[in-house]
Amino acid sequence: MKELIIGVEEKLRAKEHKLTPRRELVLRVLMENSDKHLSAEEVYNLVKVKEPEVGLATVYRTLELFVNFDIINGIDFGDGRKRYEFGAGDDEHHHHHLICIKCGDIIEVDEDLLDALEERVTRDYGFSIVDHELKIFGHCKKCSGE
Repeated sequence: MKELIIGVEEKLRAKEHKLTPRRELVLRVLMENSDKHLSAEEVYNLVKVKEPEVGLATVYRTLELFVNFDIINGIDFGDGRKRYEFGAGDDEHHHHHLICIKCGDIIEVDEDLLDALEERVTRDYGFSIVDHELKIFGHCKKCSGE
């Protein structure tokens, strides 16, 4: 964890920003919950347990700063709030998500399902793909009764 924090600190410093103690706390909460897709409010509630003086606005600003620096990913799953995950670096494709429209569960798919489509788009349209995002909405096993 310490190496990741040092890497984030260097990334911020390179563009004249600092990893303040409160920003580091937000980062640590995201790292400790790297298997989850947390909303800003959920991050705030987890941060507040450790540091009651941190405000919601600070958490929102920190999350957006981290998104802008490609430290975390901000994703809209269509539920009216952005979710954050500690994630992919600049050179990786983001993983895909299966979203249950009944219970809200989010299942990560770590394989790249769009390789053939990317190749066809590049070939047929001369389009140089940098990244893509795939969200599939439906019902999970639990909600579909399987």
